[in-house]
Amino acid sequence: MAWHSIPIEEVFLRQKCGNTGLSGAEARARLAESGRNSIAIKQEISPIRIFLNQFKSILVLLLLLAALVSLALSFINPEEAEILDAILIFAIVIANAVFGFIQEYKAEKSIEALTRMAAPKATVLRDGGEVEIDSEDVVPGDVLILREGDKAAADARVIECFSFYCDESSLTGESVPEAKKAGVLPEKTPVADRSNMVFMNAVITRGRASAVVVRTGLKTEVGKIAKEIADAPDKVTQFQIEIEDVGRKVSLMTLAILAVIAATEFFMRTGDLLFIFITAVALGVAAIPEGLPAVVTLALSMATNRMVKQNALMRRLSTVQDLGAVNVICTDKTGTLTENVMTVTSIFQDGWSFEVTGKGFDRIGEFIPLSGGGSVRDMDMLLKCAVLCNDARESGDSFKGDPTEIAVLMPAYKAGMDAESLRARLRRVGEVSFSSDRKMMSTANSDGRSSYGFVKGAPEILIYRCTRILSRGKVRKMSQKDRDEILGHNNQMAAGALRVLGFAYTESPKSYEEKDLENDLVFLGLMGMKDPPREGVKEAVDDCRRAGIRVIMVTGDNKYTAEAVGRELGFGPKTMTGEELDTLTEEQLAKAVEKIDIYARTSPKHKVMLLRALKGNNHIVCMTGDGVNDAAAIKNSDVGIAMGIRGTEVTKQASDIIILDDNFITIRNAISEGRGTFDNIRKFVVYLLGANISEVLIVFLATVLMLGLSPKIAIQLLWINLVTDGLPALALGIDPPAKDVMHRRPRIKGERMIDANTVYFMASIGISATIAILAVYAHMVSLGDAPLAQTVLFITFVLLEMLTVYAVRWRYNRGIFGIATNKWLHLAVLTSVLLGFAAISPPLNPFFGTVPIGIGELEEIGAGLLGFVILLAIALKLEPLIVGSRGKPQKGAPNAAPHSVF
Repeated sequence: MAWHSIPIEEVFLRQKCGNTGLSGAEARARLAESGRNSIAIKQEISPIRIFLNQFKSILVLLLLLAALVSLALSFINPEEAEILDAILIFAIVIANAVFGFIQEYKAEKSIEALTRMAAPKATVLRDGGEVEIDSEDVVPGDVLILREGDKAAADARVIECFSFYCDESSLTGESVPEAKKAGVLPEKTPVADRSNMVFMNAVITRGRASAVVVRTGLKTEVGKIAKEIADAPDKVTQFQIEIEDVGRKVSLMTLAILAVIAATEFFMRTGDLLFIFITAVALGVAAIPEGLPAVVTLALSMATNRMVKQNALMRRLSTVQDLGAVNVICTDKTGTLTENVMTVTSIFQDGWSFEVTGKGFDRIGEFIPLSGGGSVRDMDMLLKCAVLCNDARESGDSFKGDPTEIAVLMPAYKAGMDAESLRARLRRVGEVSFSSDRKMMSTANSDGRSSYGFVKGAPEILIYRCTRILSRGKVRKMSQKDRDEILGHNNQMAAGALRVLGFAYTESPKSYEEKDLENDLVFLGLMGMKDPPREGVKEAVDDCRRAGIRVIMVTGDNKYTAEAVGRELGFGPKTMTGEELDTLTEEQLAKAVEKIDIYARTSPKHKVMLLRALKGNNHIVCMTGDGVNDAAAIKNSDVGIAMGIRGTEVTKQASDIIILDDNFITIRNAISEGRGTFDNIRKFVVYLLGANISEVLIVFLATVLMLGLSPKIAIQLLWINLVTDGLPALALGIDPPAKDVMHRRPRIKGERMIDANTVYFMASIGISATIAILAVYAHMVSLGDAPLAQTVLFITFVLLEMLTVYAVRWRYNRGIFGIATNKWLHLAVLTSVLLGFAAISPPLNPFFGTVPIGIGELEEIGAGLLGFVILLAIALKLEPLIVGSRGKPQKGAPNAAPHSVF
């Protein structure tokens, strides 16, 4: 039903109510029929569901399978297989799940605390009188009583109103409050222009009104968007895809090698099933990087904790990695790039122009002359007019009232004027409220001896109500030249996207009626205001551009305001409006989004159109916003960012990240952290997988070549993979971001963490280690002391994998031994070495089937380590010939797209 397009009498008829509201009994009946006035369609936070979600990874499922096989073997043949293996694997899986659960549960609870969507109370007419009720109990047909500071509880049609303005920016994106009035509008009037309607969550900034509720809950404009968002499927991040892909490849590799061993055992040997199962567990333990799920979770958790300290709350851990790949940011203007506080920046008075410094509620500022002369003393009457013809008031450290009125109040404070004392001395004795028809407001003020009328309004109208002008402290007749100069300056300020108000006064008005207060006035001056860019945002936008990230402004504000902010922040000169977007074909839109950086007068559908076009051009898009109107685009973007202060519940639930301070600078910092985290994850993934390749090959070759392996090999490999490898991997995860992290171009869409060069590097590590370790092990086996040989195999594994840590750091240009870069890494390596030797020393060595070793064995191990270094150096020298040059990201140029193996 188009409630805005029918007479109010018909609205009452269809809603079966009147302008006196409903009875209590009727309201209860309607509540039972229509349901509660709520858009909360999100499921309650379920700790069990969040915990179970941690077990969806293929790697985790493989570990569980290995644990179950090991458990079964421990009952079938306890001499060959111990239950300790199964317990350790289960412990790893549970620890990983606990880490992930804690982080995600904390994030969900934080979001729950942040969301304050619905108005908690509403004033309605019930049984002929005003009553305050829970907003969820509002029903269709209720008559809302709306006053300044209230938040609308539902969609309602205005019955009557007085100087009534609403801030609907959360729905429409408009930064300036909209004037509302009773009346009938055309059926096809856009939501943003329905001046006879108030919508759920609109904040009343001025005046009062009564309105009849026509839609509640999910049927409201906000509710419709909330339902669309809730119905959309959850997106899967690129990082989740890559980790699952690695898991599948590891699974297939393990099964293939196991098939070879099983075939060899059946056709060439005894066909011992128990041997095959024990080997299967050993292979599973060797192939699966047990520490990887835990290390990934911990690294992401630490990254998210660092980001929270920088005011960025991650809702999903895996989003951290995707942040580093973003190459386009579509950002809202109001409150993200700008302060979301109107600020007077320019004053024109008696031919003199002043720049006013200070932003928002800052009471300290300067008046810098730009032309002519003049001083703050000359503005005394102008500033008094701005204070007295004003309904805004102090509220603690802040102010309460219409944003425009707060803005024109601030210059008086900056000039040292005591506004409250002035109001007490010149008390208001009459007023004519602002109306959109007159475009002005006037007050009558008196100190008991003298009385004045003060007026503010649209300059192009106010100027023709003035017959005189205050010049050099004296009142004189206004000439046509004065009018032309004032109107010319007004146009100049408006062209700079300033919202301009004119001020005038009269002495000893005959009455306090409109005809006497608003005619034969003395002109005082002009004030131009805007919502200025946030401090530091220009530098943050520049940083993003240097990092190869394009920043696009998408706003519901008008074209001129958007262009003015864009100029200050270095955006391109081209602008396109939502109306112009509607005329483009898909092909034209795909071309336009590559050239235009500012989009004005956009609606929710335009944001989705832009997002679709950018993603269609293979961009990885981050969409930011705060209002309900942003939620659909945020949900469908690669990385969705909601604002924590101004953001609505719908938007927060649709997002991946919540910016707690609503600042674009925090987005820049989050991207930097995301890039650094990606680098670290790649380092420890390469480290762990490279080490596991050698473990798999050695288990396979030792089995096929009948060199013999300890029955304790599974628990030995578990100790290596989890304890000795896990600590250095975790330390790699906290490497500080590289200094050039925001000077690189983003990764190209489709580029994987594990590309051809990375696979070659891991294979080089694995094969070099296999040759070196097998040579040492075969020599020790030939000496006839199996326990000693297996101990040397174990320690060689431990020490060689510590060398691999530094090889990985060298590979990624982080230095090898620089203590200043990551002291925790060197401590982790030392601890891992000590833990490795602890496993071959009493009292732990019986659990691992190892024996103490001497100098001779250490010399054998040293020779193996030297052989590994030589073989790895040779392999890396051959890399350009085999897979091509690795290349380095170039400043100002996209990365070369490597061939993706995984």
